[in-house]
Amino acid sequence: MKFGVLRDQPVFKLGILGPVRYLNKLFKSKRMAKYTLSVNGKSQSVDVLPDTPLLWVLRDELNLVGTKYGCGIAQCGACTVHLNDTPVRSCSLPVSSIGSKKVVTIEGLSENGDHPVQLAWDEADVPQCGYCQAGQIMTATALLKKNSKPSDKDIDTAMAGHICRCGTYKRIRQAIHIAAEKSK
Repeated sequence: MKFGVLRDQPVFKLGILGPVRYLNKLFKSKRMAKYTLSVNGKSQSVDVLPDTPLLWVLRDELNLVGTKYGCGIAQCGACTVHLNDTPVRSCSLPVSSIGSKKVVTIEGLSENGDHPVQLAWDEADVPQCGYCQAGQIMTATALLKKNSKPSDKDIDTAMAGHICRCGTYKRIRQAIHIAAEKSK
């Protein structure tokens, strides 16, 4: 294969289309379905394959790009969103399983980025690269809804499975304690 031959293939001519949009257009006549989702308090309709992960519906169809793709196998936590107030990994959750459940993304947590957890994240200077932060914040928010005064152990248990390549775990724990104090 000559150098550059792949650039002539359709997948490299996506332009602004992401991989899911390309595949959805390619298979449009096959098994596309229309879903009406409640996302960040708004009713949103999408026409996608039933097994399309929620992550790609959010990012490619609804242009909510705060939720990140990290691993694609629900192991890193970068794609965490709330589904009926429970943190879930959106990269492995098919859109067909959402039904009438309410989805909240990092964009829906607060209009101005002034949610107590977001403010505590800033105060504790948690982010370095910031890639994992949306998922971390979503899980921390869910933890504080269930437990308004978590111990270090509670925090470590809730945040287990979230991977931060920058290693800001101590600051994440500190930020959760700060948010808990400010939420009283």
